[in-house]
Amino acid sequence: MCDVCGCGDPEVVSIPVHERILSANDRGARHNREHFLEHGVLAINLMGSPGSGKTALLEATARHLPARTLAALSGDLATEHDAVRLSHAGIRARAITTGSACHLDAAMVHHALHHLAWDDADCLFIENVGNLVCPAIYDLGQRANVVALSVTEGEDKPLKYPVMFRAADLVVLTKIDLLPHLPDVHPKRIEDSLARVMPEPRLIALSATTGEGMEAWVDWLEQTRARRGDRHGS
Repeated sequence: MCDVCGCGDPEVVSIPVHERILSANDRGARHNREHFLEHGVLAINLMGSPGSGKTALLEATARHLPARTLAALSGDLATEHDAVRLSHAGIRARAITTGSACHLDAAMVHHALHHLAWDDADCLFIENVGNLVCPAIYDLGQRANVVALSVTEGEDKPLKYPVMFRAADLVVLTKIDLLPHLPDVHPKRIEDSLARVMPEPRLIALSATTGEGMEAWVDWLEQTRARRGDRHGS
């Protein structure tokens, strides 16, 4: 259980307290959003389970977008391992170590922005804590929500965690290079599950290892960056 939001335990966090936490977070998110819009930075909240391939996706993104300046905030309960990996990939990266919090919130992001050269970047990726529950609830000021879902996680994940996928603008199906070794996994069934929970289902299947599908992901980023607007703040 998260010590911050008390997720899953109504004995610890009552509904009124939880509402006050979210209200304070929303104010912080609006402040972050103003910064991102002012500097023309595309902020992406990248969510997914531990091991879904979020960091590998960002490493591959850096390889496929060499002309773009990328920055990232990497959230985890402990260690700065992912931020180090992203730095080695050429991404300006900063770790957010949450301790016991199972998600990032707007205040954590705002604090980390003061320690990262992000304001002249083309894209800022907020790599959330590995979790398919709480991260979807907390607005960080992002332009879009992306959920990484690996082929090894099961075809029914969207049905088991509908809040996460309902909040997604895009689902990236990762590790498709493993499909030949997973005869019982059928991407079409994953698409069917998404269609039952996402208001506007959108999925890009790719492999960060082989590069298959990366062009579609990069195109989506460029199109999203080119669009003006503020979907999650409007």
